[in-house]
Amino acid sequence: MSDDLVCIGAFAGAFGVKGEVRLKSFCAVPEDIADYSPLSTEDGSQSFTLSLTGVAQNGFTARIGGITTKEQADALRGLRLFARRGQLPSLPDDEYYHADLIGLTVLDTGGQTLGTVKSVMNHGAGDLLEIHGPGLKESVLLPFTLAAVPTVDLAAGRIIADPPEGLF
Repeated sequence: MSDDLVCIGAFAGAFGVKGEVRLKSFCAVPEDIADYSPLSTEDGSQSFTLSLTGVAQNGFTARIGGITTKEQADALRGLRLFARRGQLPSLPDDEYYHADLIGLTVLDTGGQTLGTVKSVMNHGAGDLLEIHGPGLKESVLLPFTLAAVPTVDLAAGRIIADPPEGLF
């Protein structure tokens, strides 16, 4: 994925028979996804202008330029939507786009490598960093809190972690 692109949503299939789609938004303010239109695929081969038309379970309904049939809308199911980083708002110092955290090296407070960030998850109680690395039989979920992750250094490509006892 290009460093210039951030995934902000995905198509979830057709809505009705006139080409509307169901749309999942990954934005902090979900309806802001429409403000970043046009959106593109990860490889940039397709671009989509969209306008929200309503609210659906777990997302929105939207009209996409050039999509007029249920079959065309269904063909988009699962396609992820990306915006250029320059279109997105700047974040405060203590907030990060998930895309910026994935791939960072995680070190403990003593400088020992724990692994790399494989993904960022949120199951409702807060963000978790999925850490994968050598010596780990399976991924470890590290709470993304100030106590467990006191330092994120994007410029150096690393995270300093103070994980709870026994996590690693």
